[in-house]
Amino acid sequence: MRRPLGGSDRGQVSVEFLGLLPLIGLVLVLLWQLVLIGYTYSLAANSADRGARAATAVEAGGAGACRTAAERDLPTSWRSGATTSCGTETGLWKATVRIKVPVLFPGAANFPWTVTGSAGAVKEARG
Repeated sequence: MRRPLGGSDRGQVSVEFLGLLPLIGLVLVLLWQLVLIGYTYSLAANSADRGARAATAVEAGGAGACRTAAERDLPTSWRSGATTSCGTETGLWKATVRIKVPVLFPGAANFPWTVTGSAGAVKEARG
């Protein structure tokens, strides 16, 4: 009995999957990077909020407490590219945290742009 000229379809799904595997990998890497960007925004906002609240404390508050609280709240991988500034504005403590966005893995390399999170808290009256 003769085989058809077209041959067999055996293994065709495997070949197509192997052809799409790099594309699937690229999509997963891009999704992971988007997750890291979102997490960096969340870290910056939360860190700024912690710093602003620490600055308003009646006991040992101020700019030093603001910076310490904001930086302490960050994971160590994000701390190296972070800057914190704290100051007052008409009865309000304001904290701003800028964090560099990591490329694929925190601590390995960073993008040249930063994510900014800022928060404010009302000064508490002493007395």
